[in-house]
Amino acid sequence: MRNICIALLFLSGTMVYGQSAFAKAEQLYQEEKYDKALDAFIKLYEQDNENLKVVERMGDIAGHKKNYEEAMGFYKKLLNTQPYNANYNFKYGGAMGLYAKTVSKLKALGMLDDIKRHLKKAAELDPNHIETRHALSQIYCELPGIVGGSIKTSRSYADELLKISPVDGHLAHGFIDEYQKEYDDAVISYEKAIKTGGSLLTYRKLAGVYQEKLKNNKKALEVLKRARAKYSDLQLSKDIAILETRVK
Repeated sequence: MRNICIALLFLSGTMVYGQSAFAKAEQLYQEEKYDKALDAFIKLYEQDNENLKVVERMGDIAGHKKNYEEAMGFYKKLLNTQPYNANYNFKYGGAMGLYAKTVSKLKALGMLDDIKRHLKKAAELDPNHIETRHALSQIYCELPGIVGGSIKTSRSYADELLKISPVDGHLAHGFIDEYQKEYDDAVISYEKAIKTGGSLLTYRKLAGVYQEKLKNNKKALEVLKRARAKYSDLQLSKDIAILETRVK
């Protein structure tokens, strides 16, 4: 009995250490200190390479470091364990999509069906999965019709986003508007995104259309100044200063 108690005490201590180590590694990840986070997660992975949370973070860090093929390997491991997990399907399909952009067009085309399959599966498994619908909307928008692209399908996923998260839906429609060179419509979509969400990203998207597509620095400056009234951001202040010199 005494030996059993000692063993249980040891195991309990090991578990606490593991939880504490994961928490520290996770904090580094959330702080976007990916190199340090990677070192911490590698140690955890060496101790237990079946810990799904650790495996997932290894894949996430590989993705942030643009090592998409490596990220796919980790996400595939997750899928082999839980094939009906929406987030795992999204991450695997998303990493595959990003990897496809780095290889030859012929190889990318060969991956296209798998990319769509995993993203569609994620969307089916989770009716409220925002990122998946963004990815599908973008893919169908950018693909040529000859290989399955469809603005109508792209819009349909953007409409699904409108029901789940209006700001994301308006951003998705804005992306399609820009791709179709319908810049006045993009302005309307991004103004709606600002009204419904108002994140710094929404202001930057609208300013980007004015500056880069409509060549209207004055309007872009007005939008960024509206953003500055809500957000304190060093890069935002720098961008405003640059535009001010161009407008004068």
